[in-house]
Amino acid sequence: MAFSKKHKKELVVDYTDWIKNSQAMYLASYSGVTMKAIDNLRAKARENGSEVHVVKNTLFSIAMKNAGIEHASDLLEGTTLIGFALQDPPGLAKVFADFTKGSEVVKIKGGFLGTQTLTPVEVKAMANLPSLPVMQAMLLGTILAPASKLVRTLAEPARSLAAVIQAHSEKGAAPAAN
Repeated sequence: MAFSKKHKKELVVDYTDWIKNSQAMYLASYSGVTMKAIDNLRAKARENGSEVHVVKNTLFSIAMKNAGIEHASDLLEGTTLIGFALQDPPGLAKVFADFTKGSEVVKIKGGFLGTQTLTPVEVKAMANLPSLPVMQAMLLGTILAPASKLVRTLAEPARSLAAVIQAHSEKGAAPAAN
């Protein structure tokens, strides 16, 4: 499909914005994939706060240069489907890994974490990381653990004193009941 110069410039601007707003990008070849499968991939990506787009390689290459990202030219050969992780890079990597699992036609080409290039193996390793909310909960638990131990340590003498007083009052009250 032929694009006018104006439309090409608009696409480069859109691509550049997507690159600058994403924390990570994952590239896949999609030759032979149905539009329904791509739409399902897009829906799953949106659930993770991400976007997936089919891009024109030459225009995307220009956008990457505009965004200051160096890339290997082999990443932008053939058909290219790119996922832009706007919120949760491991979540989108998992979506891409699931999409390509067991497929002969769809392959992960690689990706970018910030400006660092990722190999297909590294993209699949990202898919094995816990999602962002899980990592945040783990970090919060690690941060709060010393504080909760301190609170328990500080409260223990008062709890022990209360137990002694309660035992003493029960001991004093027991003979009166007889």
